Amino acid sequence: MIVGSGQFKYRVNAEWARLPDGWSFKEVGGVGVDRNDNVYVFNRGEHPMIVFDRQGNFLRSWGEGQYPRAHGVHMAPDDTMFLTDDGGHFVRKVTLDGKVLLELGVPGEPAPFMSGEPFHRCTHTALSPKGEIYVSDGYGNARVHKYSPDGKLLMSWGEPGTGEGEFNIVHNICCDADGWVYVADRENHRVQVFDGNGRYETQWKNLHRPCGLYMPYGHNPVCYIGEVGPAAAVSRDIPNLGPRVSIVDHEGKLIGRFGDTPAGTELGRFLAPHGLAVDSRGDVYVGEVSWTAWPQIYPGRPHPADLRSLQKFERV
Repeated sequence: MIVGSGQFKYRVNAEWARLPDGWSFKEVGGVGVDRNDNVYVFNRGEHPMIVFDRQGNFLRSWGEGQYPRAHGVHMAPDDTMFLTDDGGHFVRKVTLDGKVLLELGVPGEPAPFMSGEPFHRCTHTALSPKGEIYVSDGYGNARVHKYSPDGKLLMSWGEPGTGEGEFNIVHNICCDADGWVYVADRENHRVQVFDGNGRYETQWKNLHRPCGLYMPYGHNPVCYIGEVGPAAAVSRDIPNLGPRVSIVDHEGKLIGRFGDTPAGTELGRFLAPHGLAVDSRGDVYVGEVSWTAWPQIYPGRPHPADLRSLQKFERV
């Protein structure tokens, strides 16, 4: 099956990842790709980080018992990664084998709800060109926090609302080589763009519940956006709302898209695209929080035994 259009056409490979017998992702919060095109699948099963080569062969797992609810992956340029756990209320900088190098937040101890203090169900992490750390926070806050490379809190911005610089579930975050900060403001149906100190610049609004962001590091990069699609029954079957993946240029102009309403388990369709990454060949890996989304989309129906949570889209 081929999906997409123009320069962004893909062959769907839903059976790409070869899990060991008896293993399951349950659902996938985030995906990362290293410089060798090995793929890191941060999931909510019994093995939180499962690593594959680009052909889908299992390499290793780690993090067992250490990550209550996997949410976000950010791959740093120095072969480390930042893992954001919204259930544990922490961010960890780790090696590619899972050794913890830096921890932000206190595991299991959330800040008060909507206090603005880090963290209450933080969602994702990004790095500035200088190595400063941005954390989107999240479900129980409406903030972005900026840290020094060694973990000192420098500043925070944002509050609940719908205005410029306000958030309604700040769900993901990216930074480009020029230092601009891109924030998925999910329930306000937009991506907001800020300078490195939180000054509002612009927003992209041709989106529906943007959930996952991936931006290849560089100047004027394109941005891959996973849109989780309608949650309310009244709009669940309306066309052209997702769930889908949209690809936009550095000014937010739509240049590619695949997936559509209604949500589904068919090849190439989505239930809830949540985290995504792109490898050196332009192939897109899309992780879904299918287990969580299923009862919202199909209330009263039991979860299927083979509910899919990861698809690979091979660029053609």
